Amino acid sequence: MSEKKLAIIATKGTLDWGYPPFILASTAAALGYEVQIFFTFYGLQLLKKKMNVQVSPLGNPGMPMPMGMDKWFPVIGTAIPGMQSIMTMMMKSKMKSKGVASLEELRELCSEAEVKMVACQMTVDLFDMNPAEFVDGIEFGGAATFFEFAGESDICLYI
Repeated sequence: MSEKKLAIIATKGTLDWGYPPFILASTAAALGYEVQIFFTFYGLQLLKKKMNVQVSPLGNPGMPMPMGMDKWFPVIGTAIPGMQSIMTMMMKSKMKSKGVASLEELRELCSEAEVKMVACQMTVDLFDMNPAEFVDGIEFGGAATFFEFAGESDICLYI
């Protein structure tokens, strides 16, 4: 029986949306899957050497918050200057207190587990991104690169 394959498309570049591709990829790799993550559009933020991602409560009404704030805060709170940075700091602190690895640690774990990470060349060109800003060990490719792998994958996820 051949090795199972997992293909992931990562499109989001926020702290909360950065976790799923790295957690699922590293877990699948640990279970013996061959894994590839295709980072496109805002997901490319997750490949930057200096990852500066934040939590975005905007459009995320399911975000749990203390003291019943989740009922009104995601709408009103986003209008308060600096609130996104404060929420990001709170989320990082909560994750650290619960022993959750950082995105950088999870990305390194994926790298060590030989998860293939592909940066979308079209998006890099579109946003005039400098390839030197990205971590070492990644590849650059287009949709055809992704489909070459995804077309034979057992599981394909869009995150």
